[in-house]
Amino acid sequence: MLPWHQYLLGLLFVIAGANHFRTPKIYERIMPLYIPSPSFMVLLSGITEMIAGFLLLNPQTQNFGVWCIIGQLVIFLAVHIHMLQNKEASLQLPKWFLMLRIPLQFGMMYWASQYLVA
Repeated sequence: MLPWHQYLLGLLFVIAGANHFRTPKIYERIMPLYIPSPSFMVLLSGITEMIAGFLLLNPQTQNFGVWCIIGQLVIFLAVHIHMLQNKEASLQLPKWFLMLRIPLQFGMMYWASQYLVA
């Protein structure tokens, strides 16, 4: 049996990934301009988030899931920085909130790393 907080993290990624399909326009709006095919990338990132969440929920695949989650969080840092630099991409969120999201990414990487097993 996995700890409840591992289920929570996996579920958060599954829900976050599914949200890419519910509201893709929001994600397209925050996508950095140098990333090609924003619509496709939003859907692809949603799928990979969901897969990573499910991988984390299986003891046999949880290490791979952890590395997928950490990799995605590293990649998503570009989005958070873009949101800080681009007023249209900021979704009119307060600057302090956008700045807080960056260390939060590192906190989530640490959280995921707690589920690596030898």
